[in-house]
Amino acid sequence: MSFPSNSFDEPIAPGEGRQQLAARISELGEWFHNLNLDGVPTAPHHFLGDFPSIKWKQLAHAIPLDLSGATVLDVGCNAGFYSIEMKKRRAERVLGIDVDDRYLMQARLAAEVLGFELELEKRSVYAADQIPGKFDYVLFMGVFYHLRYPLFALDKLIKKVGGRLIFQTMVRGCQQIRTWEEDYPFSNTEIFEQRDFPGMYFIEKSYSSDPTNWWIPNPAGVEAMLRSSGLDIESHPEAETWICRPATVIRGGQYILDRELEGSL
Repeated sequence: MSFPSNSFDEPIAPGEGRQQLAARISELGEWFHNLNLDGVPTAPHHFLGDFPSIKWKQLAHAIPLDLSGATVLDVGCNAGFYSIEMKKRRAERVLGIDVDDRYLMQARLAAEVLGFELELEKRSVYAADQIPGKFDYVLFMGVFYHLRYPLFALDKLIKKVGGRLIFQTMVRGCQQIRTWEEDYPFSNTEIFEQRDFPGMYFIEKSYSSDPTNWWIPNPAGVEAMLRSSGLDIESHPEAETWICRPATVIRGGQYILDRELEGSL
């Protein structure tokens, strides 16, 4: 079985068909995902280059080539690049959610042109736990740092992870990761001066001209939060991506979030 490529080294569809498609793409405004829709790029001048294809190429090897029978939840699906990649690997069901109507319309167009069946729904990550059932793969790509309440969202989303969580976030600061003690005395303030201590930067106003960049962790902070949420880190296929599985997400018969909200954690 062959699938449409996301590279742009193939011939571009000529004539009126290509012009009509380009017009439909343009009508949907600015695209953040650069997809190859029958030879027409959706974001050819992306400031990150051929994004997110360049990201996908670095982590694709960590995901099975054959996802036959698998279910996938793509949180913050944007124009559907990752959803489509999972369908290319024969995932049975792919549900993409986003809060932006424009992105959802772009994803619908991309799925239509490329011939893939996607379920697309307007829904916030904060309401993802209300989706029935669990998913074999949950994609949480490029969303975490856009959230004002990121750990709350992660703990909610964990309730939907039946197999693996593919987690990606922007990271900044020291890239080193080391093992820290279980506890430190109150008088020890030196640990907070260490560049590789797990941490997260709060952006009060804007970063990269984007006021929705709220929290940006360092890599140690990412791994600490994932473990704190009851996840085991299985692999770290590229600098900003971690693949995890639920391990101790349920404690005392309840999810960590539920125990926290009732004050029993």
